[in-house]
Amino acid sequence: MALRRIETTAATASRCLNWVVERIIAVLMLVLVLDVWLGVVDRYLFHWQLPWPEELARYLMIWAALLAISAGIARREHIGIGMFVLSLPMPIQRTILFLVDLIALAAFLYLAIYGFDFAQGGMRRQAMIFGMSLALPYAAVPVSALLAAIQLLLVALRDQGRFVPVDLAEGAE
Repeated sequence: MALRRIETTAATASRCLNWVVERIIAVLMLVLVLDVWLGVVDRYLFHWQLPWPEELARYLMIWAALLAISAGIARREHIGIGMFVLSLPMPIQRTILFLVDLIALAAFLYLAIYGFDFAQGGMRRQAMIFGMSLALPYAAVPVSALLAAIQLLLVALRDQGRFVPVDLAEGAE
């Protein structure tokens, strides 16, 4: 029963986190589309020669793409691993899934830890057009890596519970 509670709690936390992240991605994509549209209108209709739409679009796209990693993890949307793993017997599926999750978790934690140094380095650099510190655009790396690691841990807890036989899970109480 305790294993089922952990699985349910992890699944709920994963869904809630993914709900928030997907909304943030949607807002970033909306702003990105409006920004690119403004750049096109500027270039071909009004000739305002705005210097910032292209650079803003770059930063918005980076943030949206990197945040989308955790959304993909929440849905286990890695088609190559999914197709390969699902073709194997259940005990092997569980082992491979655990190993892949462990390797990916280590990689995301590594990116998060060293990404914070990367973002701090961005404080000493400035964007060409905005004149702002590059810490915020560079922060996309550690923030998205940390979100991906958290999401991966939640999804791993959620999915490992699915592979535990019912009588074994009940006997573990």
